[in-house]
Amino acid sequence: MSNIFDLAGKTALVTGCKRGIGKAMALALAEAGADVIGVSASLELQGSAVEKEIVALGRKFYAYQCDFGKRENTLEFAAQVKADHPVIDILVNNAGTILRKPIAEHPDEYWDEVIAVNQTAPFILTREIGREMIARGSGKVIFTASLLSFQGGITVPGYAASKGAISSLTKAFANEWASKGVNVNAIAPGYIATDNTSALREDQDRSTSILSRIPAGRWGTPEDFKGPTLFLASAASDYVHGTILTVDGGWMGR
Repeated sequence: MSNIFDLAGKTALVTGCKRGIGKAMALALAEAGADVIGVSASLELQGSAVEKEIVALGRKFYAYQCDFGKRENTLEFAAQVKADHPVIDILVNNAGTILRKPIAEHPDEYWDEVIAVNQTAPFILTREIGREMIARGSGKVIFTASLLSFQGGITVPGYAASKGAISSLTKAFANEWASKGVNVNAIAPGYIATDNTSALREDQDRSTSILSRIPAGRWGTPEDFKGPTLFLASAASDYVHGTILTVDGGWMGR
């Protein structure tokens, strides 16, 4: 059974890999044998923590920077990374942002930034890199969705809209690409202890309310995403298409 999860000889591109869930995803792929292309807006081009850990595993790491809030940057990055790495076997669209303000006060700038990073950039990267996957007849694409792919949230309309779109994009890509040997799926994190949720965890009332609704009784950790990522990136998921896999401590089941 171990061979079904073996990624030796594969190359994975992970966006938003500097810390948190994205870093854990990148490490999971490297631990299974893949070389990793990492990109974040502020990722160090040499000597990052994620690079050191991946290299220590005996894998290669290639670092890039890109501000996905600007469409032209995303297009330039896609062209450059394809030129540098003609074969990308696994694409993990994890980069994201969240900006909080009540809807009646939510500025256009917040909306535009969140939609650009969370929705437009993953679409462009998947379209551009997926072309080569289709030509080869194989590939794995993983989007990072959210509980707000299913719910509306509070004070984060752009985030909720973008993550609802990611759910639909996952299915749209899968509908067209499943027959071409490319698996497109998503992971929907629940409430995870990362930078994005620091405001919630620091609000004692909100944190207590959230924990009371999680059957597992705890906030998730980035390490909780290693197994699901490896599953969706490996041959173990070859007949899985268009699925939104919730990693939420049972939140959606409740």
